[in-house]
Amino acid sequence: MPKLGMEPLRRRALIDATISAIGERGSLDVTMSEIAGRAGVSSALAHHYFGAKHDLLLATMGHLLAELGAEVRSALRASADPRARLSAVIAVNFSETQFRPETIAAWLTFYVAAQQSDDLRRLLRIYARRLHSNLMSGLARLMSRPEAERVAESVAALIDGLYIRRALKDGAPNPASAAALVEEYLTLRLSNRKAP
Repeated sequence: MPKLGMEPLRRRALIDATISAIGERGSLDVTMSEIAGRAGVSSALAHHYFGAKHDLLLATMGHLLAELGAEVRSALRASADPRARLSAVIAVNFSETQFRPETIAAWLTFYVAAQQSDDLRRLLRIYARRLHSNLMSGLARLMSRPEAERVAESVAALIDGLYIRRALKDGAPNPASAAALVEEYLTLRLSNRKAP
């Protein structure tokens, strides 16, 4: 775990360097020394702040979750009606800050690593529960609860699936087209909904 009193700028630099290194490599096959070099700090200092590489990876994933959560909360506060809440959740997941190559690569790498790490799996479960809850905050007011549960699961699968598909392509991600695909599905489901 990070040491108390760590300088926030250095911590953030190490986390950003971790995302960058994972994004470039496409795997967790990066060393603390490589990450520290990208962050402009010594390897010893990176170890002092985070301990083992696993702790730095946990902090990095925690940072990605916190950043996503803050963006979603802000977008939801600005959304007055249930349909707008759904669009806000979708838009944030495909925003310029979230749907960029290095962040996409980091998320996918964490998904794979979670198969071997209980800590990373726990963080992914938190992400999945939050996404489901945020989607349900709009869907449950627009359709029956059982139908809302199915649609929330489908929208979450589309979001995650578009991250996977994006990772398989070269070139810059297109957040607008990814969000449009999910919105199209959601509009279709809402037009065929059963009243709550």
